Amino acid sequence: MLYANFKQAALAVLFATLSPLALSQSVTDTATPEEQGLLPLEELRTFTRVYDHIRNGYVEELSDAELLEYAIKGMIAELDPHSAYLDEKSFEDLQENTSGEFGGIGIEVGMEDGFVKVIAPIDDTPAQKAGIEPGDLIIRLDDQPVKGLSLNEAVEKMRGPKGSDLTLTVVREGIDQPFEVTLTRDIIKVRSVRVRVEDDHYAYIRIAQFQVSTGQDMIDALEDLRAEHDDIRGIVLDLRNNPGGVLQTSVEVADAFLNEGLVVYTEGRTENSDMRYYANEGEVAEDLPIVVLINDGSASASEIVAGALQDHGRAVVLGTRSFGKGSVQTVVPISETRAVKLTTALYYTPNGRSIQAQGIVPDVTVERARVTALRTGVRSTEADLAGHLGNANGGEESNTRTRKSEREARDDDIGDNQLHEAINMLKGLHIFQQRQKANLAQRLPPLSDSDNAPEHESGAE
Repeated sequence: MLYANFKQAALAVLFATLSPLALSQSVTDTATPEEQGLLPLEELRTFTRVYDHIRNGYVEELSDAELLEYAIKGMIAELDPHSAYLDEKSFEDLQENTSGEFGGIGIEVGMEDGFVKVIAPIDDTPAQKAGIEPGDLIIRLDDQPVKGLSLNEAVEKMRGPKGSDLTLTVVREGIDQPFEVTLTRDIIKVRSVRVRVEDDHYAYIRIAQFQVSTGQDMIDALEDLRAEHDDIRGIVLDLRNNPGGVLQTSVEVADAFLNEGLVVYTEGRTENSDMRYYANEGEVAEDLPIVVLINDGSASASEIVAGALQDHGRAVVLGTRSFGKGSVQTVVPISETRAVKLTTALYYTPNGRSIQAQGIVPDVTVERARVTALRTGVRSTEADLAGHLGNANGGEESNTRTRKSEREARDDDIGDNQLHEAINMLKGLHIFQQRQKANLAQRLPPLSDSDNAPEHESGAE
């Protein structure tokens, strides 16, 4: 026999702590045929037996309230890495993350095999400056092993007052032994949007995290940039190591580059989990090509943006496969001070692709690497030979200076090869478009008077 609802089951469990046999009698006396078939009796009996043994035999005395809260935490922890039980402090931390200011070391994390896994370091934070990378596994926090801690407990230990030190023991793929990194905690103020001009003609937009105001901040920053620079020829939208954030904000960012159409949709078990988000008419940069940069630290909301622009053919996605977090978490209050963050739906790109555990596959795969020129030093060209013929078009002196600067540029290391490739792609698109326009203008002869004369059909009358 089974309980009609969770409330009745919880009450029965509390009464049953006095004796496991009481559960059977309680169910038999109170359940009706309509109330049967909802919760399994045998599993509830097992739960009450375990509860009773812990309550009476554990080395330290624990209250019923503590035990039931532990039971809730354990139940939710087994669901997936992103569902969580939020006590009052955890809920405050969640609000700090979305508002953009909190104390700590500056990493977005999840759980994997009982360890803390780095999804992405946040820009300009102690973790990012110390070289913490996406995919790193943290196995110790100071002298405390991570194994056995919940995600919330691990996050709580990583936070602390500004100026205090925290030593992480890190396992990284490709390195044989764990290594330690000591970080000094700071007040983490996440600047969501950064915009600058690259190579004189290309707008670089970096979104570090999707906060409540990110969409409008990005639009304002891009409009200001274009007002200052009237020859912007393309946009690089950098979503690398962006762990996500507010779903609605990701829709606003994608909407800024689309005139219409579906941006993302979600599907879940409950009716209110099925949602569709569409772009509104009007685009901030409809005349400019876009390259979106992603990597394995791009997750959740950043994958929504990359997938939407990719499916609509609005951008070329460059980099490496993204993280693959395609689930939606809903914060459900259960009291004035507590809530449950529960995975309630999966989201899909406009073409129906599920991102969950798959990620966004870039159109052009470019691994992060350090690139240096194979040939360095002095190079000779025709212009260096004694007695060489001059150029019929003149400008030889300026051309010599240009060749020198080109050699110097080639000899320099390319610090961010993915960004370098994105800029090169935009340059190629611009050159191609300009040549297409020039060729079209050459092929079209000017209109004559006869071209404007009305046409008449010929035929026998």
